[in-house]
Amino acid sequence: MPLTVPCCPSCRSEHVVKNGRIHNGKQNHKCSDCGRQFVQDPQNKVIDEGTKRLIDKLLLEKIPLAGIARVTDVSELWLQQYVNAKYEQVPRQVTVSTKKKGRLTLECDEAWSFVGHKGNKQWIWLALDRSTREIVGVHIGDRSQEGAQALWESLPAVYRQCALCYTDFWQAYRAVLPPQRHRSVGKESGQTNHIERFNCTLRQRVSRLVRKTLSFSKKLENHIGAIWFFIHYYNASLPL
Repeated sequence: MPLTVPCCPSCRSEHVVKNGRIHNGKQNHKCSDCGRQFVQDPQNKVIDEGTKRLIDKLLLEKIPLAGIARVTDVSELWLQQYVNAKYEQVPRQVTVSTKKKGRLTLECDEAWSFVGHKGNKQWIWLALDRSTREIVGVHIGDRSQEGAQALWESLPAVYRQCALCYTDFWQAYRAVLPPQRHRSVGKESGQTNHIERFNCTLRQRVSRLVRKTLSFSKKLENHIGAIWFFIHYYNASLPL
Protein backbone atom coordinates (compact mmCIF):
# COMPACT_ATOMS: atom_id res chain seq x y z
CA MET A 1 0.00 0.00 0.00
CA PRO A 2 1.61 3.30 -1.06
CA LEU A 3 2.46 5.78 1.70
CA THR A 4 0.52 9.04 1.60
CA VAL A 5 2.69 12.16 1.35
CA PRO A 6 1.63 14.74 3.95
CA CYS A 7 0.77 18.22 2.76
CA CYS A 8 1.99 21.36 4.46
CA PRO A 9 -0.98 22.86 6.40
CA SER A 10 0.22 26.39 5.56
CA CYS A 11 1.05 26.35 1.83
CA ARG A 12 -0.33 22.91 0.84
CA SER A 13 3.03 21.94 -0.67
CA GLU A 14 3.93 18.26 -0.92
CA HIS A 15 7.66 19.05 -0.74
CA VAL A 16 7.82 17.79 2.81
CA VAL A 17 10.63 15.96 4.64
CA LYS A 18 10.81 14.16 7.96
CA ASN A 19 12.30 16.31 10.72
CA GLY A 20 12.76 14.20 13.86
CA ARG A 21 10.09 13.46 16.44
CA ILE A 22 8.27 15.60 18.98
CA HIS A 23 8.21 14.98 22.75
CA ASN A 24 5.53 12.26 22.56
CA GLY A 25 7.30 10.31 19.81
CA LYS A 26 5.13 11.39 16.87
CA GLN A 27 6.84 12.03 13.55
CA ASN A 28 7.61 15.69 12.90
CA HIS A 29 7.68 17.08 9.33
CA LYS A 30 9.10 20.20 7.74
CA CYS A 31 7.94 21.91 4.56
CA SER A 32 10.82 22.56 2.16
CA ASP A 33 8.95 25.48 0.56
CA CYS A 34 7.76 27.60 3.51
CA GLY A 35 9.69 26.04 6.41
CA ARG A 36 6.57 25.16 8.45
CA GLN A 37 7.02 22.28 10.92
CA PHE A 38 4.03 20.08 11.70
CA VAL A 39 2.78 16.61 12.61
CA GLN A 40 0.02 14.70 10.89
CA ASP A 41 -3.30 14.46 12.74
CA PRO A 42 -2.19 16.66 15.67
CA GLN A 43 -4.08 16.17 18.91
CA ASN A 44 -4.01 18.98 21.42
CA LYS A 45 -3.26 17.55 24.85
CA VAL A 46 -5.23 19.12 27.69
CA ILE A 47 -3.02 19.65 30.73
CA ASP A 48 -5.13 18.90 33.82
CA GLU A 49 -5.01 20.92 37.06
CA GLY A 50 -3.29 18.09 38.92
CA THR A 51 -0.36 18.22 36.49
CA LYS A 52 -0.17 22.01 36.83
CA ARG A 53 -0.05 21.73 40.63
CA LEU A 54 2.76 19.18 40.32
CA ILE A 55 4.65 21.52 37.99
CA ASP A 56 4.25 24.37 40.50
CA LYS A 57 5.86 22.18 43.17
CA LEU A 58 8.68 21.07 40.89
CA LEU A 59 9.46 24.70 40.05
CA LEU A 60 10.40 25.07 43.73
CA GLU A 61 13.04 22.35 43.48
CA LYS A 62 16.44 22.30 41.81
CA ILE A 63 15.13 20.77 38.58
CA PRO A 64 15.61 22.31 35.11
CA LEU A 65 12.59 22.92 32.89
CA ALA A 66 13.64 20.10 30.54
CA GLY A 67 13.58 17.70 33.50
CA ILE A 68 10.14 18.92 34.61
CA ALA A 69 8.84 18.43 31.06
CA ARG A 70 10.11 14.82 31.07
CA VAL A 71 8.65 14.03 34.49
CA THR A 72 5.21 15.50 33.77
CA ASP A 73 5.05 14.38 30.11
CA VAL A 74 4.39 17.86 28.71
CA SER A 75 6.17 19.59 25.85
CA GLU A 76 9.00 21.97 26.65
CA LEU A 77 7.31 24.64 24.53
CA TRP A 78 4.06 24.41 26.53
CA LEU A 79 5.99 24.37 29.81
CA GLN A 80 8.02 27.45 28.88
CA GLN A 81 4.85 29.34 27.98
CA TYR A 82 3.22 28.22 31.25
CA VAL A 83 6.25 29.33 33.27
CA ASN A 84 6.42 32.67 31.45
CA ALA A 85 2.78 33.41 32.32
CA LYS A 86 3.15 32.25 35.95
CA TYR A 87 6.29 34.28 36.66
CA GLU A 88 4.74 37.35 35.04
CA GLN A 89 1.86 37.17 37.55
CA VAL A 90 3.99 36.66 40.68
CA PRO A 91 3.67 39.71 42.99
CA ARG A 92 6.87 41.75 43.36
CA GLN A 93 6.17 42.74 46.95
CA VAL A 94 6.64 40.78 50.15
CA THR A 95 3.72 39.60 52.25
CA VAL A 96 4.72 39.48 55.92
CA SER A 97 2.98 39.11 59.26
CA THR A 98 1.91 42.25 61.10
CA LYS A 99 4.58 43.74 63.35
CA LYS A 100 4.17 46.16 66.24
CA LYS A 101 6.53 49.05 66.64
CA GLY A 102 9.39 48.07 68.89
CA ARG A 103 12.79 46.41 68.73
CA LEU A 104 13.15 44.59 65.41
CA THR A 105 16.34 43.06 64.03
CA LEU A 106 17.17 42.63 60.36
CA GLU A 107 19.97 40.72 58.65
CA CYS A 108 20.75 41.98 55.14
CA ASP A 109 22.91 40.51 52.43
CA GLU A 110 23.35 40.47 48.65
CA ALA A 111 23.84 37.31 46.54
CA TRP A 112 25.42 37.16 43.10
CA SER A 113 23.56 35.71 40.09
CA PHE A 114 23.52 36.27 36.34
CA VAL A 115 21.21 36.24 33.32
CA GLY A 116 22.29 34.98 29.90
CA HIS A 117 26.02 35.15 30.62
CA LYS A 118 28.21 35.78 33.65
CA GLY A 119 28.96 39.30 32.51
CA ASN A 120 25.31 40.24 33.08
CA LYS A 121 25.38 40.20 36.87
CA GLN A 122 22.14 40.45 38.83
CA TRP A 123 22.51 40.89 42.58
CA ILE A 124 19.76 39.62 44.88
CA TRP A 125 19.42 42.02 47.82
CA LEU A 126 17.58 40.47 50.77
CA ALA A 127 16.51 41.48 54.27
CA LEU A 128 15.49 38.84 56.82
CA ASP A 129 13.64 39.32 60.11
CA ARG A 130 15.81 37.52 62.66
CA SER A 131 12.90 36.76 64.98
CA THR A 132 10.40 35.32 62.47
CA ARG A 133 12.88 34.31 59.72
CA GLU A 134 10.65 36.05 57.16
CA ILE A 135 12.14 37.66 54.08
CA VAL A 136 10.85 41.21 54.48
CA GLY A 137 12.79 43.08 51.79
CA VAL A 138 13.84 42.13 48.25
CA HIS A 139 15.48 43.86 45.31
CA ILE A 140 17.15 42.39 42.23
CA GLY A 141 19.53 44.59 40.27
CA ASP A 142 23.09 45.85 40.36
CA ARG A 143 25.33 46.11 43.43
CA SER A 144 25.38 49.88 43.54
CA GLN A 145 24.07 52.36 46.09
CA GLU A 146 20.84 52.43 44.06
CA GLY A 147 20.43 48.70 44.78
CA ALA A 148 20.82 49.26 48.53
CA GLN A 149 18.33 52.13 48.35
CA ALA A 150 15.82 49.92 46.53
CA LEU A 151 16.20 47.24 49.24
CA TRP A 152 15.59 49.84 51.94
CA GLU A 153 12.49 51.14 50.15
CA SER A 154 11.14 47.59 49.73
CA LEU A 155 10.95 47.15 53.52
CA PRO A 156 7.58 47.58 55.25
CA ALA A 157 7.37 50.92 57.04
CA VAL A 158 7.69 49.46 60.55
CA TYR A 159 11.16 48.12 59.71
CA ARG A 160 12.35 51.41 58.25
CA GLN A 161 11.21 53.09 61.47
CA CYS A 162 12.35 50.62 64.12
CA ALA A 163 14.74 47.91 62.89
CA LEU A 164 18.41 47.49 63.69
CA CYS A 165 20.12 46.25 60.51
CA TYR A 166 23.17 43.99 60.46
CA THR A 167 25.08 43.86 57.16
CA ASP A 168 28.54 43.08 55.83
CA PHE A 169 31.00 45.90 55.12
CA TRP A 170 29.75 46.65 51.60
CA GLN A 171 29.90 50.45 51.31
CA ALA A 172 26.46 50.85 49.71
CA TYR A 173 24.79 49.96 53.02
CA ARG A 174 26.62 52.73 54.89
CA ALA A 175 25.50 55.23 52.27
CA VAL A 176 21.81 54.34 52.61
CA LEU A 177 20.95 52.89 56.03
CA PRO A 178 20.49 55.30 58.97
CA PRO A 179 23.78 55.15 60.93
CA GLN A 180 22.08 54.89 64.32
CA ARG A 181 20.33 51.69 63.22
CA HIS A 182 23.05 50.06 61.13
CA ARG A 183 25.85 47.73 62.20
CA SER A 184 28.55 46.51 59.78
CA VAL A 185 29.87 43.13 60.93
CA GLY A 186 32.04 40.27 59.69
CA LYS A 187 30.89 36.69 59.24
CA GLU A 188 32.77 35.66 62.37
CA SER A 189 30.35 37.74 64.47
CA GLY A 190 27.44 35.40 63.71
CA GLN A 191 25.11 38.38 63.28
CA THR A 192 24.29 37.52 59.65
CA ASN A 193 24.14 33.71 59.97
CA HIS A 194 20.45 33.42 59.17
CA ILE A 195 20.46 35.45 55.95
CA GLU A 196 23.60 33.65 54.75
CA ARG A 197 21.88 30.33 55.44
CA PHE A 198 18.85 31.49 53.45
CA ASN A 199 21.11 32.40 50.52
CA CYS A 200 22.38 28.81 50.59
CA THR A 201 18.79 27.51 50.65
CA LEU A 202 17.90 29.74 47.72
CA ARG A 203 20.77 28.36 45.64
CA GLN A 204 19.91 24.78 46.58
CA ARG A 205 16.23 25.14 45.62
CA VAL A 206 16.28 27.44 42.56
CA SER A 207 18.21 25.71 39.78
CA ARG A 208 18.93 28.91 37.85
CA LEU A 209 20.98 30.20 40.81
CA VAL A 210 23.42 27.29 40.97
CA ARG A 211 26.86 28.70 40.14
CA LYS A 212 27.84 26.03 37.59
CA THR A 213 24.68 25.08 35.71
CA LEU A 214 23.00 24.84 32.32
CA SER A 215 19.73 25.96 33.92
CA PHE A 216 20.68 29.64 34.15
CA SER A 217 18.11 32.27 33.20
CA LYS A 218 17.98 33.58 29.65
CA LYS A 219 15.36 36.26 30.39
CA LEU A 220 15.61 38.77 33.23
CA GLU A 221 11.83 38.71 33.74
CA ASN A 222 11.83 34.96 34.40
CA HIS A 223 14.92 35.23 36.60
CA ILE A 224 13.17 37.76 38.82
CA GLY A 225 9.89 35.84 38.72
CA ALA A 226 11.52 32.56 39.80
CA ILE A 227 13.19 34.22 42.79
CA TRP A 228 9.98 35.93 43.89
CA PHE A 229 8.03 32.68 43.39
CA PHE A 230 10.31 30.87 45.85
CA ILE A 231 10.37 33.75 48.36
CA HIS A 232 6.55 33.85 48.54
CA TYR A 233 6.50 30.06 49.04
CA TYR A 234 9.22 30.29 51.72
CA ASN A 235 7.43 33.01 53.72
CA ALA A 236 4.10 31.17 53.51
CA SER A 237 5.69 27.94 54.79
CA LEU A 238 7.14 29.49 57.98
CA PRO A 239 5.50 28.42 61.27
CA LEU A 240 4.47 31.92 62.37
